[in-house]
Amino acid sequence: MEKRHDSSHECGARAASALRRPGLLGRVHRRHRRTRHPCGPCRGHGRATRQGLPFQHPIGIIRIHWHWTGGGHEPNASDLKAYHALINGEGKIRWPVDPTTARSHTLNANGGAIGLSICAMAGAQERPFVWGKAPITPAQVSVLVRETARLCRTYDIPISRWSTLSHAEIQPTLGVTQKNKWDITVLPGMTATADPIAVGDRLRDLAARELSAL
Repeated sequence: MEKRHDSSHECGARAASALRRPGLLGRVHRRHRRTRHPCGPCRGHGRATRQGLPFQHPIGIIRIHWHWTGGGHEPNASDLKAYHALINGEGKIRWPVDPTTARSHTLNANGGAIGLSICAMAGAQERPFVWGKAPITPAQVSVLVRETARLCRTYDIPISRWSTLSHAEIQPTLGVTQKNKWDITVLPGMTATADPIAVGDRLRDLAARELSAL
């Protein structure tokens, strides 16, 4: 059987190395260095066979998109219809549908993507920043990265800026226009929003650590 080229591992390692501080609540830098994908323009999730043909999991799942619901710490009826999985304020995860079920969580970018959402941020404001009445909890972030790692292992998804990313990263990274989405640009312990890709790098680093332990 043909062995797959492990370029995705290099992509994930490069993304993780961009982080400046260890730990969940470390400072997220506002500026970052934008790098070209070592595999060229993103098609699918960037992994390829030795012949350069695209490779993906047989059922077609190639990305994980991180969101927050903009509501309270429990999912409502609309949330359950929009996302594949939701994490409540205590860190309990709920899967209302199978990961292969069609969901509408990211404008014009739902195909092949699992929508993984934190139930939080009701009443939040981006500028000037206000956490609102349902801020993201550390427990939610821990479960978000742990579930991301599990899904990456299950569906052979590399941890990279092009395949595991937040809603706020979709437009700058994949070039798909969104409607001023800012989830996830802030994490527990922060007092203001930061560059979405820098925050995404923090989450990717945490997910990579979880994946290495599986």
